[in-house]
Amino acid sequence: MPTPIASQLTGLSTDKLREWTSRRALIPADQRPKRKGSPAKFSWQTILVLRVAVLLRDQFSLELQANRSAFADLRKLLRAQSFIALWGKRLVLAPGRTWYILDPASSAPESDALLIALDPHLIIILDGFALPGATEERQLDLFTLPTVHGKQNARSAPRRLDDRRAS
Repeated sequence: MPTPIASQLTGLSTDKLREWTSRRALIPADQRPKRKGSPAKFSWQTILVLRVAVLLRDQFSLELQANRSAFADLRKLLRAQSFIALWGKRLVLAPGRTWYILDPASSAPESDALLIALDPHLIIILDGFALPGATEERQLDLFTLPTVHGKQNARSAPRRLDDRRAS
């Protein structure tokens, strides 16, 4: 997602989003802007991390800069997860800035921890990334709409056999 849409999905102003992702490098964008004035690009994982950061700042008054490494760890954790597999689960921030994902059947941790319900955030991301129906069917489309309607990039067209170089 480009910066304007990421701004809407996270609830951050465009200026605040740029501050968090570029100037302060709190949670870096997945793809930095190519030139001045062009938008950065964000994956659903980064959008989710940004939403969690907004929640921690607004609801729990947490100092975000002090938790910069924890956000990097959360991003790694989410990269190993499927979007669909996160439905119904909770995110746990344990002492020592350790993140883990709690299944719905699991009980709350014995020690102190912050529990974050993921579904409200996933619904916003689902709508923003235009993935309707993924929650009901528990499956995402294999092909994107541009591919189905024949609007592929000219660069992605298959090369002829004689165009390949021998290794």
